[in-house]
Amino acid sequence: MTVALNQEEELQYRAFEPRLMWRLLTYMKPYFWRVGGALVFIIAAAAASQAGPRLTQVAIDDHILVGDLDGLTWIVVLFFATIGLHYAAQYGQTVVTEVTGQLVMRDLRRQIFAHLQRLPLRYFDRTPIGRIMTRTTNDVEALSEFFTEGIVSVFMDIFTLIAIVGFMLHMDVKLTLISCLVVPVLFVTTFYLQGLAMHAYRELRMRLARLNAFLQENISGMEVVQLFNRQAENAHDFDQEHVPYRKAEVREIHYYAIFFPLTEFISTVGMALIIWYGTVSVLDTSVELGVLVAFLQYIRRFFRPIMDINDRYALLQSAMAASERIFELLDVPPESEGGRKGETLPIQNGDIEFRNVWFKYDPDAEEFVLKDISFRVESDQSLALVGATGSGKTTIVNLLCRFYDVHQGEILVDGRDVRDWNVNELRQRISIVQQDVFLFSGDISGNITLGSEVDPIQAETAAGYANALRFIERLPGGMNHPVAEGGSTLSAGERQLLSFARAAAFQPEILVLDEATSSIDTETEQLVQEAISRLMKERTSIVIAHRLSTIRNADQILVMHKGEIRERGRHDDLIGRNGIYAKLYQMHYDPDHKTA
Repeated sequence: MTVALNQEEELQYRAFEPRLMWRLLTYMKPYFWRVGGALVFIIAAAAASQAGPRLTQVAIDDHILVGDLDGLTWIVVLFFATIGLHYAAQYGQTVVTEVTGQLVMRDLRRQIFAHLQRLPLRYFDRTPIGRIMTRTTNDVEALSEFFTEGIVSVFMDIFTLIAIVGFMLHMDVKLTLISCLVVPVLFVTTFYLQGLAMHAYRELRMRLARLNAFLQENISGMEVVQLFNRQAENAHDFDQEHVPYRKAEVREIHYYAIFFPLTEFISTVGMALIIWYGTVSVLDTSVELGVLVAFLQYIRRFFRPIMDINDRYALLQSAMAASERIFELLDVPPESEGGRKGETLPIQNGDIEFRNVWFKYDPDAEEFVLKDISFRVESDQSLALVGATGSGKTTIVNLLCRFYDVHQGEILVDGRDVRDWNVNELRQRISIVQQDVFLFSGDISGNITLGSEVDPIQAETAAGYANALRFIERLPGGMNHPVAEGGSTLSAGERQLLSFARAAAFQPEILVLDEATSSIDTETEQLVQEAISRLMKERTSIVIAHRLSTIRNADQILVMHKGEIRERGRHDDLIGRNGIYAKLYQMHYDPDHKTA
């Protein structure tokens, strides 16, 4: 068994790019004062945290060695004051940066979600849902960690280094230069070992993604696994995924096990140089004892920020890759709205006309899905579309709602090309009842109104109009009865009746029924047929159906075959022709009927 992985793409890393970083930082522009306040807190915390060794030097050289013990009181008070300042500044910095980071993430998530809702359906056709979810969850979370921890930690480490070097230079320049002798060795060693560890870490994350995908697929398909007795084969496949993961983890542990002792050794060498040179300098009185003691404290603190900055490099790489993928999503052109938003162009009649329409979903494909389609539906008339799966029936509806644009020809609504309509204004006047009804988690009323301006009284009236109120009143809570995700607690027929109530609530000028009765029982079908009859009155209607009994009274029937209209007319006319429609009708009502 093989596992398709969109998750692996999230494991990519990218080098630092000023263009991406600048675009990321623009999200912090609305919070300029917060960022400035956080910077002040960071500087204060860095300075206060490194004042201790300097105060130790003053206490030793100016008070202890000269016997001025009375002055130590103020040094102790100042020492505790710097500790208090450090903790207060660190608290302020943590609160401000975390809140600011979450505000930035809120803005980014809102922008991504709003942009997703404006993208054309063509984008969702060619983009796996798992990849989109990765953009809105994992990638955003990587940036959240970068904003709330990465940037802050780097700035904290930089200002801590500046504070340490500043105090050291102020006390003794030569000792400071000697302290820096091992820094190049530390940098080279750190980057080399971090590179090896990062390679192992990337492989580890890739293997973990594969392992998680394998587990998710097999847990979701547990019924099939047990039905076909694949437990032993799946256990073997699990080892094939798990063993490489374990080996990658061992490699990562190996490199980190080398890294930390080696960096500690290098810092110890630096301390040894300070002790050697400092002791000689103290003995010849060129350096005071307090300075040496302070330097021994600073040297241990000096290397920690350097190693921390190196550790943040992986976080920076991950953030660059995540930002590139997010901006790639945000740069996808949104759906063209057409017309002018808010333009009042009410549909007067609901006339629909297709003029020589050609269309294909894939622009690079040779075969067209629709070929030279032309028809007209007058106001208050009904049009039925009949044909095998893949003949182009649903595509006609998608083009009418302008989910896609035609390649050739025109689609007119009341004599106006749909591309000239504002897409929101157009879709507000069209309601579609589909075979697979999608219900949101919430309650019955909310799934009818969809959070629009339709009030609860109108929703209840629409439910009664669509014959849905009968079963709603039997539910605990009635219109406020909770609905699980996807409407899983309701039957197929109940979900279908709710979709009719939803269509009725919005009072559309154009009604589309897409296989609306194909998955319901006979008793519910009678209720649905009554709802259909009511909804189709005084509306332009398009009906897609395999059950030919539901379209006998249609004003016009189009028989589709491989993207073309092969027959058109009313039911009785098409039966009399003894063509495709007649054969379909005979197969529906007399499966054993033999045709020549």
